[in-house]
Amino acid sequence: MKKILDLITEEVTKAFKEAGYEEKYGKVTLSNRPDLCEFQCNGAMAAAKQYKMAPFMIADAVAAKLCGHSMFSAADSVKPGFLNLKLREEYLAEYLNQMQKESRYGTEQAQHPQTIMIDYGGPNVAKPLHVGHLRSAVIGESIKRIGTYMGHHMIGDVHLGDWGLQMGLIITELKLRRPDLVYFDESFGGEYPKEAPFTISELEEIYPTASRKSKEDESYKEAAMQATFELQHGRAGYQALLSHILNVSVTDLKKNYEHLNVSFELWKGESDAQPFIPDMVDKMKKDGFAYISDGALVVDVKEETDTKEIPPCMILKSDGASLYNTTDLATIVWRMRDYHPDQIIYVVDKRQELYFTQVFRCARKTGLVKDDTKLTFIGFGTMNGKDGKPFKTREGGVMRLEKLVHDINEQMYQKIKDNQSMSEDEAQKTAEVVALSAIKYGDLSNQASKDYIFDIDRFTSFEGNTGPYILYTIVRMKSILNKYQESGKSASGKQILAAKSESEKGLMLELARFNGVMENAFQELAPHKVCSYIYDLANALNHFYHETKIMTEEDADIQAGYIKLLELTKGILETCIDVLGFSAPDRM
Repeated sequence: MKKILDLITEEVTKAFKEAGYEEKYGKVTLSNRPDLCEFQCNGAMAAAKQYKMAPFMIADAVAAKLCGHSMFSAADSVKPGFLNLKLREEYLAEYLNQMQKESRYGTEQAQHPQTIMIDYGGPNVAKPLHVGHLRSAVIGESIKRIGTYMGHHMIGDVHLGDWGLQMGLIITELKLRRPDLVYFDESFGGEYPKEAPFTISELEEIYPTASRKSKEDESYKEAAMQATFELQHGRAGYQALLSHILNVSVTDLKKNYEHLNVSFELWKGESDAQPFIPDMVDKMKKDGFAYISDGALVVDVKEETDTKEIPPCMILKSDGASLYNTTDLATIVWRMRDYHPDQIIYVVDKRQELYFTQVFRCARKTGLVKDDTKLTFIGFGTMNGKDGKPFKTREGGVMRLEKLVHDINEQMYQKIKDNQSMSEDEAQKTAEVVALSAIKYGDLSNQASKDYIFDIDRFTSFEGNTGPYILYTIVRMKSILNKYQESGKSASGKQILAAKSESEKGLMLELARFNGVMENAFQELAPHKVCSYIYDLANALNHFYHETKIMTEEDADIQAGYIKLLELTKGILETCIDVLGFSAPDRM
């Protein structure tokens, strides 16, 4: 189904052509003066130079061609040469009725669906998720859902940090505490235990202890580095311990991500890329891209057009050890081999932009990706507290994500429990649903690249530009629709009618924008555009609701038309919050 703006542009373009002017001047946009008109065309201003005429003369001629058109209730030429447009109420109602019949409300699926991998999450195993992991998870999940809605094959990969010194630190500390474990007996040739020798709680205590010791004791650090070396070179007992660490960590991570309504198609880690490194490095050397510089193996990635220095991409350290660069490049190798993606998107801290510039250029220069494979960096800003500094606990430490979610759940529960008609269990479940909307909408309503203030009091408010406000709007519609059904009436087979008030037409105009918003949000990989849209839509619905007596309307056809309008609004809002990664309760 064509977007409303495209349909309007088509008609205005025809009018320009009929008036003797080039079609390119007929582009229509949403009005930046909604008090004057709904849509506008400024093409006459640009055409004036080419045709050496006053712009208002061109606008007058085009407006005359649109006079009496079935699409427009007004097409006015306004000096110095603007074309102000308003849609006919009947045309708009018909467009919405068509949307209601279409699957996905008229949003066109991609004609050539792509396979798009999205790398988001990035937690380290053996460490709990903290608030710093929130943005990657929430933004990545939403982009993946928007892409899926648009018809693409989206593959989310958590890309675990499960390689390197942190593993050696855990092994070293565990060996100190429990040297009798078979994993440390190099002569052991049997089958290693299936049960892990630690719980997630113990693991989360072992790592920071080991990390602290390594900073204080050089011999401890050397032991950890040796353990890391032996792990990476295939020592069986250490490989078995790595499997336990992964199993215990991933089980806990899945539980925590589930509370955020975040899921991944792949649970791959840095360790999965290791087998691809030797051949990749050999090929880079053989093809003449990699060379030794100060003992390290590097690939030049600078380009003539660079305005700032872009250092070489280091592939191996002087001691032959791999780095994050190596792992990320090898990860691209297996992704291309196994999935042949058209695009790989990385959702990471914006401070890593230079790093990913190096990695992307290296991957492209050395032929790890095809020429038409797109590599995309989405850098997000910092989540800050009210003091403008990175969000911390009251004690000044890094807050666990689990704790943040729990605190907001409790805050929402305190607000919701006053609803006396709810049982304790329903109030708790409702609080969890609404709290998730507060967290996700609070984050996603900001442009990803910008820092933002995580204000719990504001985000949990039922008023203003918040998740709970959006949910309250949906719940309000559910209540009206239930009452209508309980009264024994049915709007089945009925249609949305031409608007009878400004507030009704305002709501209808917002609804007509839906497919364009979804398309644009995917093109720009920008969930905040969906948030902005549903806030406008919720405001339009509430304005209409307060001005219209829906349940007491005496004309059955008019009332049924209102109900169909609410059904469409509810469906579109629920679709939007689903791609943002949360849902609405039945009541609040």
